[in-house]
Amino acid sequence: MKKLNPAVFNKEQIVYEDNHILIINKIAGQIVQGDKTGDIPLSELIKNFIKQRDNKPGNVFCGVIHRLDRPVSGLVIFAKTSKALSRFNELFKEKKIEKKYLAVVKQKPKAEESVLTHYLIKNEKYNTSKAFKNEIKNSLKAILHYKLIASSNNYHLLQINLETGRHHQIRCQLAAEGMPIKGDVKYGFARPNEGGYLHLHSHILKFIHPIKQEEITVNCLPLTTDVVWDFFIENKCI
Repeated sequence: MKKLNPAVFNKEQIVYEDNHILIINKIAGQIVQGDKTGDIPLSELIKNFIKQRDNKPGNVFCGVIHRLDRPVSGLVIFAKTSKALSRFNELFKEKKIEKKYLAVVKQKPKAEESVLTHYLIKNEKYNTSKAFKNEIKNSLKAILHYKLIASSNNYHLLQINLETGRHHQIRCQLAAEGMPIKGDVKYGFARPNEGGYLHLHSHILKFIHPIKQEEITVNCLPLTTDVVWDFFIENKCI
């Protein structure tokens, strides 16, 4: 079992780096961009880290391209230049970045592999989304593919491939199918994990680098683990 302080950026979080981007393995509890909590976001922690590491006298650029929910861990891309920020924003807008997640659930899925399609409505007041089977006014279509890849005595590990990117999409869609993610009390799991993190991890990103024109594939496991993650990692399920 391994714990890391989410208030600190650790160099072991760096998964990939070039002159244009930095891909890091976010620790659950870290926020990607500043919010009303006032906690220092990853974007600022990274700026401070690069400034010290590279002994930069001026300001460091660190552009936020996309986000992960605070209690979720895994891969996040940051831009080191404004050009990279613009190019990668286009990649995400055009859905040209393949994203895969790992999710641990209590309820075994009815099918070992399936495609889930729902229509989501976001509740701004409570920062949640609700899934509907049929399209309703102001809803957004959400599609994900899941595959059961391993099971323990108590839990099941799913690999998720996102086709769309909606607010709380994985959390909401799995919960709508009776499979809330471990620790996700907001979406119906029985109890929270200690520390409030979720067993949801962004573990693979694949894309054509828009500046270098090279295929990039990165993957990572959770840096902060517990007995459940440890079981699946030690048994080489992931």
